[in-house]
Amino acid sequence: MRSVALLIFPGVQALDVFGPTDVFSEANVFLPPESQYRLQLISTERGALPCSSGLQIHADQHFSEAEEHHDLLLVAGGPRLVRRPLEDDVHDWLKRASRGAQRFGSICNGALTLARAGLLDGRVVTTHWGSAAMLASLCPSARVESDRIFMQDGELYTSAGITAGIDLSLYLLAQDHGPDLALRVAKRMVVFLQRAGGQSQFSPYLTPYAEASSPIAQVQQYVLAHLPDDLSIAVLASVAKMSMRHFSRVFAREAHVTPAEFVESARIDAARVMLENSGAPLKTIAFRCGLRDAHHLRAVFKRRLGITPQQYRLHFSSPDPASPAQPALEAVLSDAADMD
Repeated sequence: MRSVALLIFPGVQALDVFGPTDVFSEANVFLPPESQYRLQLISTERGALPCSSGLQIHADQHFSEAEEHHDLLLVAGGPRLVRRPLEDDVHDWLKRASRGAQRFGSICNGALTLARAGLLDGRVVTTHWGSAAMLASLCPSARVESDRIFMQDGELYTSAGITAGIDLSLYLLAQDHGPDLALRVAKRMVVFLQRAGGQSQFSPYLTPYAEASSPIAQVQQYVLAHLPDDLSIAVLASVAKMSMRHFSRVFAREAHVTPAEFVESARIDAARVMLENSGAPLKTIAFRCGLRDAHHLRAVFKRRLGITPQQYRLHFSSPDPASPAQPALEAVLSDAADMD
């Protein structure tokens, strides 16, 4: 098992703790027991620790009793670090523990603690944008990249503010077990895997939203089975046996998106499956998913997901993307085709 430890303190930001731990905990659902993560919270004080929100956390161990060898050691952040550093004996322990860890780093402005412990000299790091100037003044020899979601500098990993700890943890998970597991965890948590500036949600694979017995659900199944075809309002209204105006109103009410939005989402989801499971050229993927051409595919990907299809394939493709088969896409669409 891999040991993951988080150093916490009174006034810690709760999401700095629960975001990363939930990523690794969700990963354990998919991993065999011998490969799972063992999570530990290490505290700077004994007893229940109040978070910045007022919630209380009970740690597993006080730092003075904690082991100093971990696969991953992270320092959480919190508003108090701007005003009041952690104690010197905590910094001393952190120095020793970081030397004994295979990887170490910080969430949010936990980087301030790393700097005060003398662990960021000459490093390239990031932190919450609001603490970037302070971090630079605490450690002038470090290069602070205040606009980055997370950074890796050798065995050192730092992240931007709060929710970026989830992004960093997914990145670490991908390093340990590959991008497929990281993507599965991201989908379970409904977060964007390795954000590239923008923010988006990964929708479940081609999932209809309407009640299964309704005409709208039948239209959605038709869409999934005919992605390369004409899926205009006129065609879909004809499938539903409704006027175009009435169909648009009913579809939006039941599916909570417009017909055009559903069609585009379905096509993008299908394109993502092909990018993950095949080495097909972008023009082929665009044609099979009804997205006209590679240029249109890139434009829609960038607008909806914040990254290009090439970047998506680089991060999330299966170990053998050159395989001509596309079993995942065919499995997803088979039921829809059968209902046509």
